[in-house]
Amino acid sequence: MGIHTGDSITVAPAQTLTDKEYQIMRNASMAVLREIGVETGGSNVQFAVNPKNGRLIVIEMNPRVSRSSALASKATGFPIAKVAAKLAVGYTLDELMNDITGGRTPASFEPSIDYVVTKIPRFNFEKFAGANDRLTTQMKSVGEVMAIGRTQQESLQKALRGLEVGATGFDPKVSLDDPEALTKIRRELKDAGAERIWYIADAFRAGLSVDGVFNLTNIDRWFLVQIEELVRLEEKVAEVGINGLDADFLRTLKRKGFADARLAKLAGVREAEIRKLRDQYDLHPVYKRVDTCAAEFATDTAYMYSTYEEECESNPSVDRDKIMVLGGGPNRIGQGIEFDYCCVHASLALREDGYETIMVNCNPETVSTDYDTSDRLYFEPVTLEDVLEIVRIEKPKGVIVQYGGQTPLKLARALEAAGVPVIGTSPDAIDRAEDRERFQHAVDRLKLKQPANATVTAIEQAVEKAKEIGYPLVVRPSYVLGGRAMEIVYDEQDLRRYFQTAVSVSNDAPVLLDRFLDDAD
Repeated sequence: MGIHTGDSITVAPAQTLTDKEYQIMRNASMAVLREIGVETGGSNVQFAVNPKNGRLIVIEMNPRVSRSSALASKATGFPIAKVAAKLAVGYTLDELMNDITGGRTPASFEPSIDYVVTKIPRFNFEKFAGANDRLTTQMKSVGEVMAIGRTQQESLQKALRGLEVGATGFDPKVSLDDPEALTKIRRELKDAGAERIWYIADAFRAGLSVDGVFNLTNIDRWFLVQIEELVRLEEKVAEVGINGLDADFLRTLKRKGFADARLAKLAGVREAEIRKLRDQYDLHPVYKRVDTCAAEFATDTAYMYSTYEEECESNPSVDRDKIMVLGGGPNRIGQGIEFDYCCVHASLALREDGYETIMVNCNPETVSTDYDTSDRLYFEPVTLEDVLEIVRIEKPKGVIVQYGGQTPLKLARALEAAGVPVIGTSPDAIDRAEDRERFQHAVDRLKLKQPANATVTAIEQAVEKAKEIGYPLVVRPSYVLGGRAMEIVYDEQDLRRYFQTAVSVSNDAPVLLDRFLDDAD
């Protein structure tokens, strides 16, 4: 309580409710609908349960489709809005068939799931440096990501890397060498902010117990135990290194949702080395189907998610030309639903031309993640590892990266290097426009006017170049959209603060310094 549901992490099915509590809520929600007078259509009722005495309180009821019902539709595969519309014009539930099972079950068949869904909100506080980033009853998130896995740990870690916030999993937020680390961790746990989930992992790294974290957060101990186990596994990986990752241990880690990129950081190697190791062990994910019935009935609908088990249900076609479209991931300022519109129409146009269309995305708020928008939907994080695994099994004729915004664009060079055919504008042309340094050289060759500028790969280099160019400066990284991490700095102190708080800089992530023109017309 105290945090808007839109800013909360959601897990389905409920992991910490007893069957008795669940049935009480189910009956209470029916009673609320009857009292309000809802005769047909979708409604959602939200409850709060006191874990100490079981007291139940109705928080709110929405007699309409909402963000919650959209999430429920994507999580279960049950088209709530579509069924509600047909009920409104006179159909009954037993007359309507469930599309996702090919009519093998009626719409009155309550969906059941044999996987775990995790929804994590996406915040954009970095765009507003002065904004209060504490979470309250007023919603502050601008988007969300959803992930599906066979366990809570797998689902959670897939969602974290799908957020597009630079995290590959439970990346640490504070250095334990900092004498103020524990104080900061306790403060972040007690007063919830956008990064609280990562500070929980930091708390376990710092030696806090499950009870200690529970007392600060009031998050159910079951969830805390899941995170603590992941932290202990991280510590073991860091201890044994890549040489200690035998086939069984690596399979265990992948089943718990660890990304190649996260394991590479922990082991001190490049991501490609972890991928090569998986290839040696022939360790790849299989794909399961979302079918609304927990595999009780067969389904022809290709709505899929990855997991590390034995049986693969993807059944890719071998006699059709296939094109894969990469979506944009969670909505954020500067990259929103307009990119999804492009992805959807790309898919529809390709289908009209006779291609089998494959959509990859992890945003439950979009049309692209409707199971009937494309021939095959993979509800997966839009990361290099996840996309390459789908390419491995589907073998598409090409991949389109230009419609999903910056998220897929950043993968273009790596996909090309891995031998994946990128359709349309070449990755080199994309990089020439997106990379600040390369674009600057192109402008020089064309003899076009531009403000004095320099590209830097280290803080001290930036300080020296800034003295040559002169303040004020516009500072900005490459491959960003909507002005993210762009600032005007007026002196050296401003510049150092920018590099310490707003952006990371390296040879792989250079930053452009431009002279800011005060009197530009």
